[in-house]
Amino acid sequence: MNVAALIEQAARTHPDAVAISWVDRPLWTYRELIARAGSLAAGLRRMGFMPGDRVTVAMSNHPAFYEVLLGAWFAGLTPAPQNCRLHPAEIGYAAGDCGARACFSTPDLTDRLRDHLPRDCTLIDVDSSAYARLHGHGTLKVEPRAPEDAAWLFYTSGTTGKPKGAIHTNRTLSAMIVSFLADSGTTVDDHILHLAPLSHASGFLGLSYLVRGRNNVILPTGSLEAEALAKALRTFGPLSFFAVPTIVRRLMEPPLLDPSLVPKVKRIFFGGAPMYVEDLKRALQVFGPERLWHLYGQGESPNTITHLPPRLFGDPSGPDYEARLASVGVPRSGVLVRVAREDGSDARPGEIGEVLVQGDTLMAGYWNRPEATAETLRGGWLHTGDLGSMDAGGYLTLVDRSKDMIISGGSNIYPREIEEVLLTHPNVAECAVIGVPDPEWGEIPIAFVVAQGTKPAPAELDGLCLNQLARYKRPKTYRFLAELPKSPYGKILKRELRELAAKAEALR
Repeated sequence: MNVAALIEQAARTHPDAVAISWVDRPLWTYRELIARAGSLAAGLRRMGFMPGDRVTVAMSNHPAFYEVLLGAWFAGLTPAPQNCRLHPAEIGYAAGDCGARACFSTPDLTDRLRDHLPRDCTLIDVDSSAYARLHGHGTLKVEPRAPEDAAWLFYTSGTTGKPKGAIHTNRTLSAMIVSFLADSGTTVDDHILHLAPLSHASGFLGLSYLVRGRNNVILPTGSLEAEALAKALRTFGPLSFFAVPTIVRRLMEPPLLDPSLVPKVKRIFFGGAPMYVEDLKRALQVFGPERLWHLYGQGESPNTITHLPPRLFGDPSGPDYEARLASVGVPRSGVLVRVAREDGSDARPGEIGEVLVQGDTLMAGYWNRPEATAETLRGGWLHTGDLGSMDAGGYLTLVDRSKDMIISGGSNIYPREIEEVLLTHPNVAECAVIGVPDPEWGEIPIAFVVAQGTKPAPAELDGLCLNQLARYKRPKTYRFLAELPKSPYGKILKRELRELAAKAEALR
């Protein structure tokens, strides 16, 4: 099966429905989108591309993203979308790693990519005459593909070494789509707004909306602007969209999202980084519980491990309400999730262990990385590297990445529990806790803090921690920064904080 056939099938049912819009302007119906995809596929075949060939997609958010994706699938190719915020050398690395024969780009990236792609990788700007010439050579029908054939190479962020290409097959993507449709209910009766990069979670989510014959409204990548957001919501709302917690926090500020437009928001799917309880409480006040939906996934199981939909938030007056908000919810449809000890046995309810996942949404493996594949998928389970606990009701709560856990004097310290406490201070906007070497204790925790308003005194933060945490968990140092380093995906880069701490120690 070719996942493109699912979207072609939707187009037969909804030929005149709008498929792709740009900000506030409808662009293509489903009939037109499928015609363009078939035309592009014919042009790619004329260039000599054959089923199984790889193409890199290095595009900022652009109406042609899904045209390129579908055109590649129609031709039986495997696209490898890249986050446009990556350095051109990183995109070039991914193109070389998967042996991409072409790279589709947007004008803002084309010139910067020229010197970084492999010589045998043809650069094609989607706004160029070269791209236009790919059309006009007939139409190619959807190329038959096997369920286990690669359909999307998702390159990990490379926090430990070079990025690895997670292989998502037609089966992976189909299972992801079905799981979302099963869990989302009436959400997909509206339309989706893409304000996050299409190369990642937002683009994956959009496939479910395409399968349902809904409108994919695209905003330009870059600085999220109030005017463009307002235009899209006023024209096509109510709209649902994916956002990392950083963006959810920004949306709570009136200069970005006019409060009068909140009714135009159907659902905010958030994930990709920790959503702290204090931030979620504030978001619930601004948007209401019916508009917030926590998704937990990984590049190795896109968007699909657990979820916390509005119906599972619980009663604000209930004793388990805060625990629910701190969790990432329950396993998704078609997915098994468990927490395991180091020996592989099941952890008890409430016991911390590694989160393991099983189901058809898992990657087939890493591209040309058999050893990494065997390690990550050992025993038939995806070993996420995330540490968490599951309660008797099946709610999963993440405590940290295994590599971020601090071992101090033989005791485990999970940075997130310290961060949750620090964020209750009204003058702490953001924070991140890391472990640094210590000759006596092995490691000790230190905190990096971004203040809002008056900078809190370290003694205040100490008191806050000592009121809620064991003394050994209290950060030994507080360092104030104007902002925390973040990846193109909005994740705090703790490795850079470790480097910063190491440099400061070397200067002492």
